[in-house]
Amino acid sequence: MATNNTLSVGSFNLVLFAAQQKGADSAALCRAVGVDPAVLRNPDGRIPIRMVQALWREIIAVTNDPYLSLRIGEMINPTAVGVLAYVMMHCPTLGEALEKVCQYQAIVCEGIKTVGQREGDRFRFSLHITCEDIIYPEHALNSEMVMYLAAMRALTGHHLTPTAVSFAYPRPLDTTEHERVFAPVKPVFDAEETVLALDIAWLDAPVLNANPGLFPLFEQHAAELLRKLQEQALVGRVKGEIVALLKGEEPTLATVADRLAMGVRTLQLHLKEEGVTYQQLLDEVRHDLAIRHLREPHFSTTDIAYLLGFSEPSVFYRTFKKWTGSTPGAYRTEVLRLSA
Repeated sequence: MATNNTLSVGSFNLVLFAAQQKGADSAALCRAVGVDPAVLRNPDGRIPIRMVQALWREIIAVTNDPYLSLRIGEMINPTAVGVLAYVMMHCPTLGEALEKVCQYQAIVCEGIKTVGQREGDRFRFSLHITCEDIIYPEHALNSEMVMYLAAMRALTGHHLTPTAVSFAYPRPLDTTEHERVFAPVKPVFDAEETVLALDIAWLDAPVLNANPGLFPLFEQHAAELLRKLQEQALVGRVKGEIVALLKGEEPTLATVADRLAMGVRTLQLHLKEEGVTYQQLLDEVRHDLAIRHLREPHFSTTDIAYLLGFSEPSVFYRTFKKWTGSTPGAYRTEVLRLSA
């Protein structure tokens, strides 16, 4: 599973708004999970998933409502949150709107993958967790499931009801709220997949007030956001492999490409498209790790040179001075002086 995934600012704000409806202080919640409120004013901004998971923990502690994630679909307008909602609003049919959900899901949350599949007379809409930072799967899956169901109802103008619902997490002690939200269906728990199944006829339902002229504008914006996320994901993966391989020797481009199941040339081309080189990423990782290690007094500068894969301590000293204008020893002395 990936570890560097994010959630859209729009989705984070949605959860905050639901908490406010229950009497929680949104500013206090942001402070508790380490989110700068200024970041939340950028509609295309991203929040680390681990902070969103911490937000759910804080919200439940403050509101004493462990089932808020199931009620969120009734508390907000699901067609007024983020660029994916605008794309869906201007699709001609519900089926095409759900195709766009599967295509652009990462814009909403990179840690959950959505898959749509036709099976006979029904359509299976499934959610799959792909991020190990999601430590409270019930809240992540509940909130996405009810938001998409609410969106389907808003887009079509019908109180669409699923034919089956299942969750890939253990059965809660109290399932009353699950049964109310998905009535008349009784959800199944401890399932292999989290699935919402629909009568396939719903896929042909027209989307109310869809404007074909606006659709390409919103889809172009969604495609650009997705492209940027995918680029950042590759850079993150390369850096992650460099960190894993930095154990006494410099990791080569060929080794990293092999671990990513890519050819060397292919990886070079992808990085070039993103405006970076492998050497730049290697230098960035070494620089960040050097700073971190120099703040820890139990590592000698010789140890750090070895850990960062430099052939000789002298090479590390010269490189560090090139990065910072200071030798490793002088940098450490100044850091310790300022922290004293």
